[in-house]
Amino acid sequence: MCTPTSPYTVRAGMAALLLVLSTGLPAYALPGGGKVPKSIIDAQSDAPPQVRGVDVEEHLGDLAPLEAQFTDASGKSVRLRDVLPRTRPVLLTLVYYNCPLLCNLVINEQIRTMRELGLELGKDYEAVTVSIDPKDTPAQSHERRRRHLQSMGLPETAPWHFLTGTQENIHQLADTVGFKYAYDESTKQYVHPAVLMVLTPEGSISRYLYGTSFPAKDMKLALLEAAGGRVGTSFDRIVLTCFKYDTATRRYGFYIFGFLRIGALMVFGALATMLAYYWRRELKKGAAA
Repeated sequence: MCTPTSPYTVRAGMAALLLVLSTGLPAYALPGGGKVPKSIIDAQSDAPPQVRGVDVEEHLGDLAPLEAQFTDASGKSVRLRDVLPRTRPVLLTLVYYNCPLLCNLVINEQIRTMRELGLELGKDYEAVTVSIDPKDTPAQSHERRRRHLQSMGLPETAPWHFLTGTQENIHQLADTVGFKYAYDESTKQYVHPAVLMVLTPEGSISRYLYGTSFPAKDMKLALLEAAGGRVGTSFDRIVLTCFKYDTATRRYGFYIFGFLRIGALMVFGALATMLAYYWRRELKKGAAA
């Protein structure tokens, strides 16, 4: 004989069932709109505390903070817009001068790749490097700039701008481009991602290049893409249509449809030339008759 079940027993049973089911669900599947507080994510992370939150949030298409104030290598106060060329794309790097390893790897690889681009600094693109350490000085900017330009065999007038700034303006730039970094008090060093950003001539974020190795093909295509056809040769612009950026691999890969489009245009051009030739020949025959 079945005994009646009290409302309390039903509620308790349902709560127990929900608890059992929820233990097998990931955090994002629990009630609450799928949004897990960052503090919980950090607490569950295997990463050490000093590197939690260090990442890159891509803000493609966003405009860099053009009014942010910095100091150039000569000690002159400039706005970010003052060092953007407006007619050429820009390679933007965020580093700091006392970095023991990673910043040097990024800059040295940037220099190596710039040598292999087949594009000319100042004619086809420019470069801006901003220190994330507000204690870095214009004198350090001047020395780094001189050394890097010398290693490339370029004059000191070449448009590679090294900037320092206040904590406020550095954070404004870093937040806008999605460059998430942190200061580790125990080592007195900054923890930061390895990334190079490509800006359009107007200062919008066009592409991110990751790691400490930048293939020359990827950097060149990113610059051509950011320029919108305003730099490079006609052949470079044709090549750009045959390659497409793959967000999964973060590399430019061969784009078969772009190749087919070019092939179709070439076939169309050949047919048009042939038809024009025969048409002119028939006109000559008619005139001779």
